[in-house]
Amino acid sequence: MNAVNYQKLYERTVAALGERRPKLLLHVCCGPCAAACLEELSARFDVTIFFYNPNIAPAAEYDRRLENARRLVEAMPLSHPVRFLAGEYHPEDFLSAVKGLEGEPEGGARCRVCFALRLRAAARAAQEIGAEFFTTTLTTGPRKSAQTLYEVGKVIGEEASVAYLPSDFKKRGGYEHSLAVCAAYGIYRQNYCGCPFSHSGAPEHKS
Repeated sequence: MNAVNYQKLYERTVAALGERRPKLLLHVCCGPCAAACLEELSARFDVTIFFYNPNIAPAAEYDRRLENARRLVEAMPLSHPVRFLAGEYHPEDFLSAVKGLEGEPEGGARCRVCFALRLRAAARAAQEIGAEFFTTTLTTGPRKSAQTLYEVGKVIGEEASVAYLPSDFKKRGGYEHSLAVCAAYGIYRQNYCGCPFSHSGAPEHKS
C-alpha cells in the first residue's frame, strides 16, 4: 500500500474551497513551526492562532516560545490579519496524561497522547470561535509524523464536529522556509520538542 502524502491531501482540500476563506483554528507549538506555513494559511483561511502546549518545560521555556510565537505574527507581513489566542499553561495536565509513558521513545505512545491532549483543546477552541477547520503546525517538525497527527486529529475533529485539515508542512521546502523566516526576524529556535522527557533526544529545531 502506498503511503498517503498528507501535503497533497492538504492541497486538494484547499483547492476544493474555491474562493472561500473559512475560519481556521491553527494550533501553534512554536514560532519556527508556524513560520513554515503561516503565510500560506493566512492567504487561504481566516486564521486564529491557538498556542496551547502544557508539555513544554520548564516554565521559562514555555514563556520564551510563547513570546517568540507572538513576535513572529507581529513581524511577518501577512496578507490578512491573524488573531492570537493563548491557552492556559497547566503542565500538570500533560504529566497526568502521559503518566506511565515517561520512558517511551520519541515518536511513540507518549507523543501520541501528547498530540491528542493538545489537539483536543484546539478542537474545543475551534468550536468556540465557530471555525470550520482546525489543524496544527506540529507537522513542520522533522521528527513529527503527519500520519499520526492526521489519525489523531481526524478522530478528535469528528467528535467535535470540526474538520481536521490534513497537512505535512515540512514538505515542499516548508522546514527550510521556516529556517529562513526565523533568521530574518530573529525568532528563537529551540533544540528539543518541549517535554521534559525529550531533552536527550535528537534536536527538534537547531538553535
